[in-house]
Amino acid sequence: MRPEAERLADRFLEVIATDILPLTEAGVAAGNKVFGAAILKKSDLSLVVAASNQERTNPLFHGEVAALNAFYRLPDARRPASADCLFLATHEPCSLCLSAITWAGFDNFTYLFPYEVTRDAFAIPHDLAILKEVFGIKDGAYRGANAFWTATALVELIDASSDDAQVAFAERVATIKDAYQRLSGAYQAEKSGSGIALS
Repeated sequence: MRPEAERLADRFLEVIATDILPLTEAGVAAGNKVFGAAILKKSDLSLVVAASNQERTNPLFHGEVAALNAFYRLPDARRPASADCLFLATHEPCSLCLSAITWAGFDNFTYLFPYEVTRDAFAIPHDLAILKEVFGIKDGAYRGANAFWTATALVELIDASSDDAQVAFAERVATIKDAYQRLSGAYQAEKSGSGIALS
């Protein structure tokens, strides 16, 4: 597992830093939240689409849904089957996005920031609150492996990597987290009066 884990962790961190993060910077400047996502081909880890939250356009257009919208706007000839793709989310998907990923036929997703970090570091508690209040799921403990998909925290891939790779990955994660903290601060400072129901 170690070489494959390192390969995936390396590529996922690259996609977050170079493909999703610039879109998120533009999205936050337009008043959207910090969540983003990307879809990659399993075969060669090439990027199919990347997107960021667009809830100022529609409150349902979370980062994952925005990525799915971009994916399904591709011409049929250029769009791989969802079963042949990897789904990457910057933050652990909320209940809306868990369902969207399921309905779109993806058999996997990987995320960088877990619910607790979204709540505590990014001041967005809605994911955990909705899971608890609507579905009776405490502490976000949905079934991460089920008949539809398997969820993987990016930290699991990092932990399964070599010691040297773990050190390098930790530095990259810290840089990415700093960037998201800055964007989160900008979003929180400007969200008042945005009209977003769960801002």
